[in-house]
Amino acid sequence: MTTSTVSKASTSRRFHSRDLLSGLLVFLVALPLCLGVAKASDAPIFSGILAGIVGGLVVGCLSGSHTSVSGPAAGLTAVVALQIQKLGSFEAFLVAVILGGVIQLVLGVIRAGSLAEYFPVSVIKGLLAAIGLILILKQIPHLFGHDSDPEGDMSFAQPDNENTFSELIAMLSDLHLTAAIIGLASVVFLVAWSRIPRLKSSAFPAPMVVVVLGAAATFFLKNTSWSIDSSHLVEVPVAAGLSDIPSFLTHPDFSVLSSAPVYIAGLTVAIVASLETLLNLEAVDKLDSEQRVSPKNRELFAQGAGNIVSGLIGGLPVTSVIIRSSVNINSGNRTRMSTIVHGVLLVGCVLLIPDALNMIPLSALAAVLVITGFKLASPSLFRQMWGGGLTQFLPFLVTVVSIVLTDLLTGIVIGLAVAVAFILRGALKTPVSLQFEQRASGGIHRLQLANQVSFLNKAVLSRALNEVPSGGHLLLDARMTHHVDPDIEDLLIDFETTTAPARGIQVSMIGFEQFKSLGDRLHFSEHVDRVIQEMSTPAEVMTLLAEGNRRFRSGQSVVHDLTRQREATAKDQFPLAAVLACADSRVPSEIIFNLGIGDICSVRTAANVARRTTLASLEYACCVNGTALIVVLGHTRCGVIATAVGLFDDQRPTSIETGECQHFEELISDLRSTGLAGATDHPAQEDADHRTEYLNTVTTGHVIQTVNQIRRDSVAIRRLVEQGHVAIVGAMYDVALGEVTFLDETMDGNPALSQ
Repeated sequence: MTTSTVSKASTSRRFHSRDLLSGLLVFLVALPLCLGVAKASDAPIFSGILAGIVGGLVVGCLSGSHTSVSGPAAGLTAVVALQIQKLGSFEAFLVAVILGGVIQLVLGVIRAGSLAEYFPVSVIKGLLAAIGLILILKQIPHLFGHDSDPEGDMSFAQPDNENTFSELIAMLSDLHLTAAIIGLASVVFLVAWSRIPRLKSSAFPAPMVVVVLGAAATFFLKNTSWSIDSSHLVEVPVAAGLSDIPSFLTHPDFSVLSSAPVYIAGLTVAIVASLETLLNLEAVDKLDSEQRVSPKNRELFAQGAGNIVSGLIGGLPVTSVIIRSSVNINSGNRTRMSTIVHGVLLVGCVLLIPDALNMIPLSALAAVLVITGFKLASPSLFRQMWGGGLTQFLPFLVTVVSIVLTDLLTGIVIGLAVAVAFILRGALKTPVSLQFEQRASGGIHRLQLANQVSFLNKAVLSRALNEVPSGGHLLLDARMTHHVDPDIEDLLIDFETTTAPARGIQVSMIGFEQFKSLGDRLHFSEHVDRVIQEMSTPAEVMTLLAEGNRRFRSGQSVVHDLTRQREATAKDQFPLAAVLACADSRVPSEIIFNLGIGDICSVRTAANVARRTTLASLEYACCVNGTALIVVLGHTRCGVIATAVGLFDDQRPTSIETGECQHFEELISDLRSTGLAGATDHPAQEDADHRTEYLNTVTTGHVIQTVNQIRRDSVAIRRLVEQGHVAIVGAMYDVALGEVTFLDETMDGNPALSQ
């Protein structure tokens, strides 16, 4: 079964057994994070759990993502704390959450999710690596039982006046032995589990086993000297009864709708939550082994609905959260049902078994998150970004360092700024490309404009225009350009109307039809006309072909305006050369010489054999159409020649049933009867290298024979050659390298080439 088949199968199912296990594990990891985010945001503790429930049930049902898990986000803690302080109460802030949700609904409707396509890959991967490093750095203290900082606080600066690195030092004087043993044992267990194939492929994910064993250890060590106190365990609020549950809820104060600050707060929540969601969604999609693409606009709509519900029941703002999503993916989830399962478990377990949840050690959960962090910030990711060059690695590294040393949103903004700076640097450095090209219509200096040419590029463009030599032909090429600033348009018009005439420069334009002030000006037509044909010598035409082949094999082929060439040559033609090439599919003459419509007469026969009809075609090209050069073009690995000399490709049957292909048999017979030059000393069939060399030698000899045959059998062509009007040369084309080599053995007897 192919990957795509697996993907379709998994996404089409409404439920998969792996989703239950993934949802359970995400629930266990999300629970302390929900509580920690609420604590770090200076909000009621239960508001974090409510946001987690909404993220699982409401967003999970409406979202189109199969991997993303939503809930209260660590990246919003600073925003939430600041807005609660500005609005004066958490009840007033809930109104801002509702307004933010409404704005997100609108963003989803107007398809603002497409903004995610503009996030540079280097920044997205920097986000993944940074989250991985933060998980490692932030969870190491919890791993050893140092739990003074809330689980959900992911910022560099902490509420307890410590920071990410100073907390590691403070940990040394505040270790909890039992919690540390459980944490370290959990890490060893997780690593060992991943190294044993039989365990790795089992139905139960290792992180869930670790959490269950940790809770069991807490239970059995209770009331002993090795017991773990509540500050090192998950702390879910416990209600005395179901009647106490409503007391945990907070309701929005809609009286603040008459105050302007609540609208500003709502807009802030909407922008920050949407940005974090889109960034996390892009990152999560890159982690998905099935490479599914989450619908961004639908996600914004789902997040908006989630924030409206969360605000109404007293929850924190929700976003897509990369930590929970990565745990979800690493646990082997298949569909978005795992997200919904985690939401159901948050509701059921918090209400029904809070005491059991409060037996889970934070150090066991920290072990799960540390391993997750190592997967996100893997050394292979850093090597991959380094291999992409500095333009990829520096924005990636800056994003990583900035997020680790500040917070997620600040680090992302810094990373985006650096990535944009590299883009602007590239645009400022290479807005144009000036190069000389020898074309069929003559030599030109082509000035290729970039995709975007703004006023920032004016100085570089002016220097490029000044480099065009006096008396030359300048082609302004805007076929790849989508935007030209008015300042640039004025510069080009001024050069064309004033500077160019003063320096004797001919200016042509192509691709400017979309720009009003330039579109109706000097159109460029590169077709060969009578004047160009009459002025072109055989030697110049051969140089033109050689230059075109150089462009072809170097990947710098000129893009011809075939529409204009077709229109210009519709009434008449004035080709410069006739190329007799093999009918082999790998030898298209116009392409390998980088030519356009009307530049050459292309004659193609199997093994470029010069039969009567072929000679007639060449006489028509020279005597009627006025071509100055005939090129007999052979090529390496020629299948027809291989058949004639008894060499066959072992990978493909080439035998011909007797009598079925009579014309092909006649061709092979003719080739053999001419006595193919060099067709002696036949190599052994198993010696592949010598067979190829032998075949190419015979083919080269055949090309030389064909050149001599054309001179001998066509009186008209022989006369034109002797008068110096036409030259006949042979050439070999390497199908692997793309290189055409003109044969020195065919240069003699061409007076036109010795002039």
